[in-house]
Amino acid sequence: MTLYDENVAINETTVYENGKKPKNLVERVGETHFRQRNTIELHHAGDVFGRGRTLFHIENANWALGVLYSGLKWTGLYKRGLRNVLDIQVAENNFFVPGLPRAFSGFTILQISDLHTDITQGLAEVVVDRLRLLEYDLCVVTGDYKWRTSGSDKLALAEIRKIVPHLRKPAYAILGNHDFLEFVPPVEAMGLPFLLNETVTLERDGQRIYLSGVDDPHFYETDNLQKTGDLIPPDAVSILLAHSPEIYRQAAAAGYDVVLCGHTHAGQICLPGRVPLLNNANCPREMVYGPWQFHHTQGYTSAGTGSSGIPVRFFCPPEVTIHRLFPKREDS
Repeated sequence: MTLYDENVAINETTVYENGKKPKNLVERVGETHFRQRNTIELHHAGDVFGRGRTLFHIENANWALGVLYSGLKWTGLYKRGLRNVLDIQVAENNFFVPGLPRAFSGFTILQISDLHTDITQGLAEVVVDRLRLLEYDLCVVTGDYKWRTSGSDKLALAEIRKIVPHLRKPAYAILGNHDFLEFVPPVEAMGLPFLLNETVTLERDGQRIYLSGVDDPHFYETDNLQKTGDLIPPDAVSILLAHSPEIYRQAAAAGYDVVLCGHTHAGQICLPGRVPLLNNANCPREMVYGPWQFHHTQGYTSAGTGSSGIPVRFFCPPEVTIHRLFPKREDS
């Protein structure tokens, strides 16, 4: 496949092989979380079958991707699909949140998700071009920065470095199922902090809402809503960043008002009418793309800003998303 990062071996890994643990990460996530993450990264990140919330991980099945790539080249559709990948749309979504403090009425969140920057040459430049046109109060990046689930982060880091300076602050990120824990320190050094089962306070005119971010709930299953929820006062409005919508039940039980996620790419390759051929997530079909609701919790699943496996999209344009918060109408 003529992909951007051809030379990265699938089983290549450098995740803490020297035995040195980054002290600040261990303190932030805890020893047990760190050991679980590190063990899976070293030994199972490239698994095709058996881990996580879905049995089959097509992104690691080179034979399946090879067949698909060959079919697209043979039919002449590959170039069209690649052009679609770089045609990033600006999607818009409104949340009407019960109890939202008045100071946050109209609060705007930019969501970027599933960049997979090292598979498509020129993607970072297109993202930056889109960002120049947007106004927002908060930026969130909901995981998956590289293409391979294993292998070097080097090219992905180089591409992310082109994007981060153009993100208005405050901005926060979380990890996805393609991301190693070792990715966090260099990206935070660029100025983009991660939420690793952590919660921060957003304040306006003396009023507050809470933003939590969990580690990957899909493959690593290292999300911890008890830890994030302990920092949120009862009845406060809270927003959760989670890589996959598969966390919807737990998020609702934990009392989150809004969940922003990605992972599914909305199918990436769809039939006309945006009907996905593959969901890649263990959740109801209506949660694979766009706004959804489960009990009192509202959510949005991004179609993703990049692509994975093969850099093509059909009937499923990539997006960056502008979310606006408003009080629920009877609260106004």
